[in-house]
Amino acid sequence: MSDDSARPIVVKRIKKGGAAAHGGAWKIAYADFVTAMMAFFLLMWLLGSTAQGDLEGIADHFQNPLKVGNSGGSGVGDASSIIKGGGQDLTRSAGQVKRGDIEAKDRTISIKARQQEFERKERERLEVLKRQIENMIDANPKLAQFKNQLLLDITTEGLRIQIVDEQNRPMFDLSSAELKSYTREILRAIGRSLNGVENKISLAGHTDAAQFVGGEAGFSNWELSANRANASRRELVVGGMDDNKVIRVVGLASSVPFDRNDPLNPVNRRISIVVLNKKTELSILQQEGQDSEVEEGGALAPEQLTPGVLGGLPPKR
Repeated sequence: MSDDSARPIVVKRIKKGGAAAHGGAWKIAYADFVTAMMAFFLLMWLLGSTAQGDLEGIADHFQNPLKVGNSGGSGVGDASSIIKGGGQDLTRSAGQVKRGDIEAKDRTISIKARQQEFERKERERLEVLKRQIENMIDANPKLAQFKNQLLLDITTEGLRIQIVDEQNRPMFDLSSAELKSYTREILRAIGRSLNGVENKISLAGHTDAAQFVGGEAGFSNWELSANRANASRRELVVGGMDDNKVIRVVGLASSVPFDRNDPLNPVNRRISIVVLNKKTELSILQQEGQDSEVEEGGALAPEQLTPGVLGGLPPKR
């Protein structure tokens, strides 16, 4: 017979889970219900305490939100509307836009605006220079008598100063690049004034249509006009103008007459000095003046053409 005290004692523990009805999910649903009820009663309280005009404005907003967004709360519904206009344009159909696209557009507009402002100020400086030269001519008795031979105007290239011949008062000796004494005085006075601006200078020489007679073989109005332009450059420098301001000296012969109806008119013999604006200066430096722009009326300005011989030839002896 076995001993009962020697048997092992086995203890069974059974874990019982709670029923589904006793879980916590119902608490979340109840909290949502209470929150919704609180929002509902808050809305009812707000509607009861809001003036009739405000209610009409709010109703108008929900009926036609674009009208409120574009024109603003005042003037929409009642004048006391609390809905303020502004904000994003709700009529746009485009979606999201990359940040870089908007910034690039803004930057382009900004650069264009700065360029326009620079051109405006530059034109104002040239207008001031034009008035200064005109006042200098009026104040100097020696220059005042040549006022009819000094033509100043603002062109697409800059301030143009033209010194033209008269029948009995030429600027140069006949068929020569030798300047008359009064022409030297005019050029030297102008040279002092041109240092008042930082703009570069272009010079062009013109002759009438009379054929050049005599001189060395191959010498023509092209060489003569270039020599006269270069002689004028030297007198401007003697007058005090910085030689580095000159970036172009050309001879155009009779290709661009001042008087198109009379190619032999003395006014066609002239020297044209242009105080260049920055746009024309860059065009000359980068493209050597080959891209010419036609001015209003279809005529090319003398300084926009490049035939002829560059200045630098020795004057005819």
